[in-house]
Amino acid sequence: MKTIITNLKVYILKGPKEKRPHWVSNFIVPNANELLVILETNQGVEGFGLATSYTDMSPIVHVIESGISEKILGCNPLEPEMLYQSLFNLTASRLAYEKGWSREALIRVSAAVDIACWDIIGKISGLPLYQLFGGFRNKVPCYVTCAYYREGKDHAELKDEIQMLVDQGHQGFKAKVGGLCLAMIDVNRAWDLKTAIEGARLLEPLKPTWLEEPVRWMDDRRELKILAQHTSIPLSGGESESTSYGCRTMIDEKAIQILQFDCTMFGGFTEGRKMTALCDLNHVDVAPHHDCFIHAPLVASSPAGRIVESFTDPERDPLQAELFENPPNIENGWLTLNEAPGLGLTLSESALAKFGTQIMG
Repeated sequence: MKTIITNLKVYILKGPKEKRPHWVSNFIVPNANELLVILETNQGVEGFGLATSYTDMSPIVHVIESGISEKILGCNPLEPEMLYQSLFNLTASRLAYEKGWSREALIRVSAAVDIACWDIIGKISGLPLYQLFGGFRNKVPCYVTCAYYREGKDHAELKDEIQMLVDQGHQGFKAKVGGLCLAMIDVNRAWDLKTAIEGARLLEPLKPTWLEEPVRWMDDRRELKILAQHTSIPLSGGESESTSYGCRTMIDEKAIQILQFDCTMFGGFTEGRKMTALCDLNHVDVAPHHDCFIHAPLVASSPAGRIVESFTDPERDPLQAELFENPPNIENGWLTLNEAPGLGLTLSESALAKFGTQIMG
Protein backbone atom coordinates (compact mmCIF):
# COMPACT_ATOMS: atom_id res chain seq x y z
CA MET A 1 0.00 0.00 0.00
CA LYS A 2 1.36 3.38 -0.99
CA THR A 3 2.00 5.76 1.89
CA ILE A 4 0.22 9.11 1.56
CA ILE A 5 -0.33 12.13 3.75
CA THR A 6 -3.96 12.18 4.85
CA ASN A 7 -4.05 15.03 7.37
CA LEU A 8 -2.12 18.02 8.68
CA LYS A 9 -2.12 19.47 12.14
CA VAL A 10 -0.46 22.87 12.45
CA TYR A 11 0.38 24.88 15.55
CA ILE A 12 1.99 28.24 16.20
CA LEU A 13 4.24 27.95 19.26
CA LYS A 14 4.96 31.10 21.26
CA GLY A 15 6.58 31.64 24.62
CA PRO A 16 5.27 34.15 27.16
CA LYS A 17 6.14 37.79 26.63
CA GLU A 18 9.33 38.57 28.51
CA LYS A 19 9.47 41.36 31.04
CA ARG A 20 13.22 41.61 30.42
CA PRO A 21 13.82 40.68 26.76
CA HIS A 22 17.01 38.94 25.62
CA TRP A 23 18.99 41.20 23.28
CA VAL A 24 21.84 40.46 20.91
CA SER A 25 23.87 43.31 19.46
CA ASN A 26 21.06 44.92 17.48
CA PHE A 27 17.72 43.12 18.00
CA ILE A 28 15.56 41.27 20.52
CA VAL A 29 15.49 37.51 20.05
CA PRO A 30 12.06 35.87 20.51
CA ASN A 31 12.24 33.26 23.25
CA ALA A 32 9.85 30.99 21.34
CA ASN A 33 8.36 31.63 17.90
CA GLU A 34 7.95 28.46 15.86
CA LEU A 35 5.72 26.64 13.42
CA LEU A 36 4.90 23.02 14.26
CA VAL A 37 3.61 20.78 11.46
CA ILE A 38 2.35 17.27 12.19
CA LEU A 39 1.74 15.01 9.17
CA GLU A 40 -0.56 11.99 9.49
CA THR A 41 -0.49 9.10 7.01
CA ASN A 42 -2.89 6.40 5.85
CA GLN A 43 -0.67 3.85 7.61
CA GLY A 44 -1.21 5.42 11.00
CA VAL A 45 2.33 6.81 11.18
CA GLU A 46 2.81 10.49 11.91
CA GLY A 47 5.81 12.78 11.96
CA PHE A 48 6.45 16.36 12.99
CA GLY A 49 8.64 19.20 11.85
CA LEU A 50 9.50 22.64 13.19
CA ALA A 51 10.23 25.96 11.51
CA THR A 52 11.77 28.87 13.39
CA SER A 53 10.90 32.50 12.69
CA TYR A 54 12.37 35.70 14.10
CA THR A 55 9.63 37.79 12.52
CA ASP A 56 5.83 38.09 12.65
CA MET A 57 4.16 34.70 12.15
CA SER A 58 1.06 36.07 10.40
CA PRO A 59 2.48 35.56 6.84
CA ILE A 60 3.10 31.90 7.71
CA VAL A 61 -0.39 31.57 9.17
CA HIS A 62 -1.78 33.06 5.95
CA VAL A 63 0.00 30.42 3.86
CA ILE A 64 -1.38 27.64 6.08
CA GLU A 65 -4.93 28.95 6.07
CA SER A 66 -5.20 29.81 2.38
CA GLY A 67 -4.65 26.51 0.60
CA ILE A 68 -1.09 25.21 1.00
CA SER A 69 -2.51 21.94 2.36
CA GLU A 70 -3.78 21.15 -1.14
CA LYS A 71 -0.13 20.87 -2.20
CA ILE A 72 0.65 18.45 0.65
CA LEU A 73 -2.34 16.15 1.18
CA GLY A 74 -2.15 13.02 -0.95
CA CYS A 75 1.62 13.28 -1.38
CA ASN A 76 3.99 10.49 -0.43
CA PRO A 77 6.13 11.48 2.61
CA LEU A 78 8.63 8.78 1.58
CA GLU A 79 9.49 10.97 -1.41
CA PRO A 80 10.75 14.05 0.47
CA GLU A 81 12.81 15.47 -2.38
CA MET A 82 9.76 15.62 -4.64
CA LEU A 83 7.53 17.24 -2.01
CA TYR A 84 10.20 19.68 -0.85
CA GLN A 85 10.94 20.87 -4.38
CA SER A 86 7.25 21.31 -5.18
CA LEU A 87 6.75 23.52 -2.10
CA PHE A 88 10.02 25.44 -2.38
CA ASN A 89 9.42 26.14 -6.09
CA LEU A 90 6.21 27.95 -5.18
CA THR A 91 8.48 30.87 -4.17
CA ALA A 92 8.88 31.58 -7.90
CA SER A 93 5.30 30.91 -8.97
CA ARG A 94 2.33 32.96 -10.11
CA LEU A 95 0.18 31.08 -7.59
CA ALA A 96 2.21 32.52 -4.72
CA TYR A 97 1.66 36.02 -6.07
CA GLU A 98 -2.07 35.46 -6.46
CA LYS A 99 -2.37 33.95 -2.98
CA GLY A 100 -0.19 36.57 -1.31
CA TRP A 101 2.24 33.91 -0.07
CA SER A 102 5.52 35.53 0.90
CA ARG A 103 8.81 33.91 -0.05
CA GLU A 104 10.02 33.66 3.55
CA ALA A 105 6.77 32.07 4.72
CA LEU A 106 6.89 29.43 1.98
CA ILE A 107 10.51 28.63 2.82
CA ARG A 108 9.59 28.11 6.48
CA VAL A 109 6.60 25.90 5.64
CA SER A 110 8.62 23.79 3.20
CA ALA A 111 11.28 23.25 5.88
CA ALA A 112 8.81 22.11 8.56
CA VAL A 113 6.99 19.76 6.17
CA ASP A 114 10.28 18.26 5.01
CA ILE A 115 11.48 17.54 8.55
CA ALA A 116 8.13 15.88 9.28
CA CYS A 117 8.52 13.68 6.19
CA TRP A 118 11.92 12.49 7.34
CA ASP A 119 10.53 11.76 10.80
CA ILE A 120 7.98 9.50 9.10
CA ILE A 121 10.67 7.86 6.96
CA GLY A 122 12.64 7.01 10.07
CA LYS A 123 9.60 5.60 11.86
CA ILE A 124 8.53 3.44 8.91
CA SER A 125 12.08 2.14 8.47
CA GLY A 126 12.47 1.59 12.20
CA LEU A 127 15.74 3.56 12.31
CA PRO A 128 16.84 6.79 14.00
CA LEU A 129 17.62 9.52 11.51
CA TYR A 130 21.27 9.79 12.47
CA GLN A 131 21.72 6.23 11.13
CA LEU A 132 19.65 6.85 7.99
CA PHE A 133 21.73 9.95 7.28
CA GLY A 134 25.05 8.16 7.63
CA GLY A 135 25.52 6.96 11.19
CA PHE A 136 28.98 8.37 11.90
CA ARG A 137 28.37 8.41 15.70
CA ASN A 138 25.52 8.44 18.23
CA LYS A 139 26.53 11.47 20.28
CA VAL A 140 27.77 14.94 19.41
CA PRO A 141 29.51 17.81 21.22
CA CYS A 142 27.08 20.44 22.48
CA TYR A 143 27.55 24.05 23.57
CA VAL A 144 25.13 26.53 25.13
CA THR A 145 24.41 30.03 23.83
CA CYS A 146 24.22 32.49 26.70
CA ALA A 147 25.23 35.89 28.11
CA TYR A 148 22.53 37.86 26.32
CA TYR A 149 22.10 41.55 27.03
CA ARG A 150 19.18 42.28 29.36
CA GLU A 151 17.96 45.45 31.03
CA GLY A 152 19.76 45.89 34.35
CA LYS A 153 21.92 42.78 33.94
CA ASP A 154 25.15 43.03 35.93
CA HIS A 155 28.21 40.84 36.46
CA ALA A 156 26.61 39.05 39.42
CA GLU A 157 23.61 37.98 37.33
CA LEU A 158 25.91 36.90 34.50
CA LYS A 159 27.96 34.81 36.95
CA ASP A 160 24.80 33.13 38.27
CA GLU A 161 23.66 32.39 34.70
CA ILE A 162 26.95 30.74 33.75
CA GLN A 163 27.03 28.74 36.99
CA MET A 164 23.51 27.43 36.25
CA LEU A 165 24.67 26.29 32.80
CA VAL A 166 27.80 24.66 34.21
CA ASP A 167 25.61 22.77 36.67
CA GLN A 168 23.52 21.56 33.72
CA GLY A 169 26.59 19.83 32.30
CA HIS A 170 27.87 22.31 29.73
CA GLN A 171 31.55 22.76 28.91
CA GLY A 172 31.24 25.00 25.83
CA PHE A 173 29.75 28.50 25.88
CA LYS A 174 28.95 31.12 23.24
CA ALA A 175 28.50 34.65 24.54
CA LYS A 176 26.28 37.27 22.90
CA VAL A 177 28.52 40.29 23.05
CA GLY A 178 28.43 41.82 19.58
CA GLY A 179 27.63 45.22 21.07
CA LEU A 180 31.09 45.28 22.67
CA CYS A 181 34.29 45.40 20.67
CA LEU A 182 36.71 43.35 22.73
CA ALA A 183 34.86 40.43 24.35
CA MET A 184 32.77 38.51 21.85
CA ILE A 185 32.35 35.38 19.81
CA ASP A 186 28.95 35.94 18.18
CA VAL A 187 28.70 39.43 16.69
CA ASN A 188 25.30 38.91 15.00
CA ARG A 189 26.40 40.90 11.91
CA ALA A 190 27.01 44.14 13.82
CA TRP A 191 30.48 45.23 12.61
CA ASP A 192 31.72 46.92 9.46
CA LEU A 193 34.77 45.32 7.85
CA LYS A 194 37.36 47.63 9.43
CA THR A 195 35.94 47.03 12.91
CA ALA A 196 35.86 43.28 12.27
CA ILE A 197 39.52 43.22 11.21
CA GLU A 198 40.56 45.18 14.29
CA GLY A 199 38.30 43.16 16.59
CA ALA A 200 39.70 39.89 15.25
CA ARG A 201 43.25 41.16 15.73
CA LEU A 202 42.56 41.97 19.37
CA LEU A 203 40.77 38.67 19.95
CA GLU A 204 43.44 36.41 18.46
CA PRO A 205 45.46 36.09 21.71
CA LEU A 206 42.31 34.66 23.37
CA LYS A 207 42.17 31.88 20.74
CA PRO A 208 38.35 31.77 20.39
CA THR A 209 36.88 28.66 18.82
CA TRP A 210 35.29 30.76 16.10
CA LEU A 211 34.12 34.27 15.25
CA GLU A 212 30.47 34.12 14.24
CA GLU A 213 28.78 36.42 11.70
CA PRO A 214 31.24 39.26 12.37
CA VAL A 215 30.26 41.58 9.49
CA ARG A 216 27.07 43.36 8.48
CA TRP A 217 24.65 41.75 6.05
CA MET A 218 25.10 44.10 3.07
CA ASP A 219 28.24 42.54 1.58
CA ASP A 220 28.93 39.80 4.08
CA ARG A 221 30.22 37.08 1.74
CA ARG A 222 32.89 39.33 0.20
CA GLU A 223 33.79 40.91 3.52
CA LEU A 224 34.04 37.50 5.23
CA LYS A 225 36.47 36.41 2.54
CA ILE A 226 38.58 39.52 3.09
CA LEU A 227 38.42 39.14 6.88
CA ALA A 228 39.56 35.50 6.59
CA GLN A 229 42.76 36.77 4.99
CA HIS A 230 43.46 38.99 8.02
CA THR A 231 42.88 36.60 10.92
CA SER A 232 43.74 33.11 12.10
CA ILE A 233 40.41 32.85 13.97
CA PRO A 234 38.03 30.45 12.17
CA LEU A 235 35.00 32.32 10.79
CA SER A 236 31.47 30.94 10.86
CA GLY A 237 28.18 31.88 9.25
CA GLY A 238 25.13 30.66 7.38
CA GLU A 239 22.23 31.01 9.80
CA SER A 240 21.11 34.24 8.13
CA GLU A 241 21.02 32.74 4.64
CA SER A 242 17.58 31.94 3.24
CA THR A 243 18.59 29.09 0.92
CA SER A 244 21.19 26.35 0.66
CA TYR A 245 22.49 28.14 -2.44
CA GLY A 246 23.63 31.04 -0.28
CA CYS A 247 25.49 28.63 1.97
CA ARG A 248 27.08 27.00 -1.08
CA THR A 249 28.39 30.40 -2.19
CA MET A 250 29.96 31.03 1.22
CA ILE A 251 31.81 27.73 0.90
CA ASP A 252 32.80 28.39 -2.72
CA GLU A 253 34.15 31.82 -1.74
CA LYS A 254 36.22 30.21 1.04
CA ALA A 255 34.64 32.82 3.29
CA ILE A 256 34.03 30.52 6.27
CA GLN A 257 35.50 27.48 7.96
CA ILE A 258 32.32 26.56 9.87
CA LEU A 259 28.82 26.46 8.34
CA GLN A 260 25.87 27.24 10.60
CA PHE A 261 22.83 26.55 8.42
CA ASP A 262 19.44 26.08 10.10
CA CYS A 263 17.17 23.33 8.74
CA THR A 264 14.21 24.82 10.61
CA MET A 265 14.61 28.14 8.81
CA PHE A 266 15.37 26.85 5.32
CA GLY A 267 15.87 23.58 3.53
CA GLY A 268 14.72 21.01 6.05
CA PHE A 269 16.69 17.78 6.13
CA THR A 270 16.52 17.34 2.36
CA GLU A 271 18.74 20.37 1.83
CA GLY A 272 20.52 19.97 5.16
CA ARG A 273 21.91 16.61 4.02
CA LYS A 274 23.25 18.24 0.85
CA MET A 275 24.90 21.06 2.80
CA THR A 276 26.45 18.57 5.22
CA ALA A 277 27.88 16.53 2.33
CA LEU A 278 29.18 19.70 0.67
CA CYS A 279 30.94 20.67 3.90
CA ASP A 280 32.49 17.22 4.20
CA LEU A 281 33.90 17.44 0.68
CA ASN A 282 35.24 20.98 1.24
CA HIS A 283 36.79 20.49 4.70
CA VAL A 284 34.27 22.83 6.34
CA ASP A 285 32.78 21.98 9.74
CA VAL A 286 29.03 21.72 10.37
CA ALA A 287 27.73 23.52 13.48
CA PRO A 288 24.04 24.25 12.84
CA HIS A 289 22.19 27.20 14.28
CA HIS A 290 19.58 26.57 17.01
CA ASP A 291 17.34 23.54 17.73
CA CYS A 292 19.97 21.07 18.91
CA PHE A 293 17.48 18.19 19.14
CA ILE A 294 16.46 18.67 15.49
CA HIS A 295 19.98 19.17 14.13
CA ALA A 296 21.74 16.48 16.15
CA PRO A 297 20.95 13.66 13.64
CA LEU A 298 22.68 15.58 10.84
CA VAL A 299 25.70 16.48 12.94
CA ALA A 300 26.01 12.87 14.12
CA SER A 301 25.69 11.51 10.59
CA SER A 302 28.90 12.94 9.10
CA PRO A 303 32.62 13.39 9.85
CA ALA A 304 32.03 17.08 9.09
CA GLY A 305 29.61 17.36 12.01
CA ARG A 306 31.30 19.42 14.72
CA ILE A 307 28.85 20.55 17.39
CA VAL A 308 25.22 21.55 18.11
CA GLU A 309 23.89 24.72 19.72
CA SER A 310 21.62 24.44 22.77
CA PHE A 311 19.52 26.87 24.80
CA THR A 312 19.06 25.22 28.16
CA ASP A 313 18.08 28.34 30.10
CA PRO A 314 14.28 27.85 30.27
CA GLU A 315 13.79 31.60 30.49
CA ARG A 316 15.56 32.08 27.14
CA ASP A 317 14.01 29.08 25.35
CA PRO A 318 11.04 27.47 27.13
CA LEU A 319 10.39 25.24 24.11
CA GLN A 320 13.70 23.42 24.42
CA ALA A 321 12.96 22.97 28.11
CA GLU A 322 9.38 21.68 27.77
CA LEU A 323 8.38 20.71 24.20
CA PHE A 324 9.56 17.08 24.33
CA GLU A 325 8.78 14.35 26.84
CA ASN A 326 12.10 12.61 26.11
CA PRO A 327 14.76 15.20 25.27
CA PRO A 328 18.20 13.72 24.54
CA ASN A 329 20.58 13.79 27.47
CA ILE A 330 23.18 16.56 27.64
CA GLU A 331 26.09 15.80 29.97
CA ASN A 332 29.72 16.88 30.19
CA GLY A 333 29.43 18.87 26.97
CA TRP A 334 27.94 16.00 24.91
CA LEU A 335 24.44 15.33 23.59
CA THR A 336 23.57 11.63 23.27
CA LEU A 337 20.93 10.94 20.63
CA ASN A 338 17.84 8.88 21.35
CA GLU A 339 17.70 5.50 19.65
CA ALA A 340 13.96 5.67 18.89
CA PRO A 341 13.17 5.77 15.14
CA GLY A 342 12.87 9.00 13.19
CA LEU A 343 13.68 12.11 15.17
CA GLY A 344 13.32 9.99 18.30
CA LEU A 345 11.34 12.75 20.02
CA THR A 346 7.88 12.67 21.61
CA LEU A 347 5.90 15.91 21.73
CA SER A 348 4.55 16.94 25.11
CA GLU A 349 0.79 17.46 25.08
CA SER A 350 1.03 19.76 28.09
CA ALA A 351 3.62 21.92 26.28
CA LEU A 352 1.39 22.11 23.19
CA ALA A 353 -1.48 23.29 25.39
CA LYS A 354 0.77 25.80 27.14
CA PHE A 355 2.59 27.31 24.16
CA GLY A 356 0.58 26.29 21.11
CA THR A 357 -2.29 27.74 19.11
CA GLN A 358 -3.72 25.18 16.66
CA ILE A 359 -4.52 26.73 13.29
CA MET A 360 -5.25 23.57 11.28
CA GLY A 361 -6.27 19.97 11.87
